[in-house]
Amino acid sequence: MNYPHPILAREGWPYIAMTLIAAFVAHWQGGWGWGLFFDLICIFVIQFFRDPPREIPTEEDAVLSPADGRVIKVERAFDPYANREAILISVFMNVFNVHSNRVSVNGTIKNIEYFPGKFLNADLDKASSENERNAMVIESQFAGQTKTITLVQVAGLIARRILCYVQVGEQIQKGQRYGFIRFGSRVDVYLPIDAIVKVSPGDKVSATMTILAKLS
Repeated sequence: MNYPHPILAREGWPYIAMTLIAAFVAHWQGGWGWGLFFDLICIFVIQFFRDPPREIPTEEDAVLSPADGRVIKVERAFDPYANREAILISVFMNVFNVHSNRVSVNGTIKNIEYFPGKFLNADLDKASSENERNAMVIESQFAGQTKTITLVQVAGLIARRILCYVQVGEQIQKGQRYGFIRFGSRVDVYLPIDAIVKVSPGDKVSATMTILAKLS
């Protein structure tokens, strides 16, 4: 199990505290009508910031999903962050998914770039290039070769905060918690062109537990 943190993400503690206080005040001042309304808001916030432990697949060649959600795109594309042709897999997170982001492969962080931008619906194709985003380029060693995997956190229509906790040059491990996107968005995964894809558009995936592709 990869579980170095509480089951409720630390990013959510202030929001959870605020909604609990609001619910208490609503019950006290407004009775059960207003109280129930704020209870529902509190329940929603708590479920949004859940961050459960995950089993990490042991296959050396596996590229793990960095996010919970639904695959909305699998296609050849140009990776502008590593300047190469690649396979792009996009995972869309709705407000009911876990939003803790996890590392897909063992490796070294070569580069991290943050880009301010718009807050379009993350389900749209142009969100990858126009929305606020944070890109992390990873160099991973496999079968005597260096493989490059790029993970891009993309803000969405509701998301207003991308958090990334790792730094350039850092050694990272599969399943490691590296960031968080508050209130819905997506993660784009750029893979080597010879990677063997294991998912299709429409598939539901889980961070760490789902294998998106295998290196070759």
